Amino acid sequence: MSLILDNANPHVYEKSNKRVFKDDELNDEIRDVIDAREVFDLIRGIKDPEHPLTLEELNVVEEDKVVVDNELNLVSIHFTPTINHCSMATLIGLTIVVKLLRCLPSRFKIDVRITEGRHATEEAINKQLNDKERVSAALENPNLLQVINQCLIGSL
Repeated sequence: MSLILDNANPHVYEKSNKRVFKDDELNDEIRDVIDAREVFDLIRGIKDPEHPLTLEELNVVEEDKVVVDNELNLVSIHFTPTINHCSMATLIGLTIVVKLLRCLPSRFKIDVRITEGRHATEEAINKQLNDKERVSAALENPNLLQVINQCLIGSL
């Protein structure tokens, strides 16, 4: 039995350069603000559930679609599925949410959404991804959590 992929032949994009840190960013004594590049670096290496590629390589996540507001303690991410009927869009969004919940300080509210107009059911998926109770319930499913953890293996 063969697996049928939503997007069997995705376009692969070039990865961004690694971040170069300034001397003051390496000082653990100073509390620096979290910026969009830091959040992007957290999610760029997440593996796609269908392909042996990262979300960055598939252009699902991009640095310019990450917004961090340290004053309001808000991280907002728009991600773009490779096709507008991607059956993995909810899983991808949930994996991004889990990565950020695990890595960012708890003071941050995380808002993960599909880029407007880029998925047939974006409104329903966005509602699911930003409902704490639905996210918590999803994470109680051991099979789903196993798939999410597989996507996170190797990401920063």
